Amino acid sequence: MKTIDAASVAAALPMNTAIRALQQVLRDGLDPEADPPRGVVPVDHGQLLLMPAEGRTARGSAYAGVKIATVAPDNPARGLPRIQGRYLLLDAETLTPLALLDGVALTNLRTAAMSAAAADLLAPPDASRLVLFGGGPQAHSHLAALRAIRPLTQVTVVGRTPERARQLVDGFPETAGVRLLAGAPDAVADADLIACCTTARTPLFDGTLLPPHATVMAVGSHEPGAREVDDHTVRHATVVVESRAAATREAGDLIQVIDRGLLDPAQLLPLADLVRHRPGGPAVDGGRPRLFKSVGMAWEDLVLAGTVYEAIESGRADQSAR
Repeated sequence: MKTIDAASVAAALPMNTAIRALQQVLRDGLDPEADPPRGVVPVDHGQLLLMPAEGRTARGSAYAGVKIATVAPDNPARGLPRIQGRYLLLDAETLTPLALLDGVALTNLRTAAMSAAAADLLAPPDASRLVLFGGGPQAHSHLAALRAIRPLTQVTVVGRTPERARQLVDGFPETAGVRLLAGAPDAVADADLIACCTTARTPLFDGTLLPPHATVMAVGSHEPGAREVDDHTVRHATVVVESRAAATREAGDLIQVIDRGLLDPAQLLPLADLVRHRPGGPAVDGGRPRLFKSVGMAWEDLVLAGTVYEAIESGRADQSAR
């Protein structure tokens, strides 16, 4: 069984390839509604998350796999990651272990790639101004992912305070052609794209400020009691989800609005339907903001873990042939 570390995950799977791989498996018929629910096991100092799946990569190879991730809220104060984990990839037919991948690198890659796969269908082709809430690994990954699909020229980073926003900007690498600014939540009024990559429990910005062409990606939580966007955003946007079942089980941004009778779950648009362009299927209203609410699903980890494995094996085969 191969061990694939974080650097090897990044080297084997460029962001653009990850985005296209996720879009392709949806186009080929993968059904996110069939994904097993995430297992969440409370422990004394956090949570254990178990995410099993079976499926095929964009190349058609079949795999099974499971990610175990841990969430330890007190870890940052100890100088340790809040989220840690590993992904075990198996051959689908024999269930023989093939590889053990760095779970955090895989999660950061797939979450941002999934956001970009959705934004690629929802955002105007000339979207160039991004407002980024957060400054951690997901924020960095989202900047890379959204640059892969849109011609970004300005990124405004928003933190809990102006001082924190300036500190976050200093933590981003210089990016050619992109102007990095420290900003406040009202920066969404001038945004084409908004990425919410935080651990917030309450809304980050006033949804009445959103311009009609804006696309919001909210990825920071998968708990019914947490949210990053407000009622106005949810009620006045076209809402796209990975899976209606997963969203109504885990997406606090939506559940809290649905529970008050302010949103019909039938209005949630599955991303797979948009990818496949089904005749008579859901359409995106260009006159209102778009919201992609992601909770992260096991099939996404499986597809990209399998794609990483295939890329590494293909590279080794090429070297052997020489």
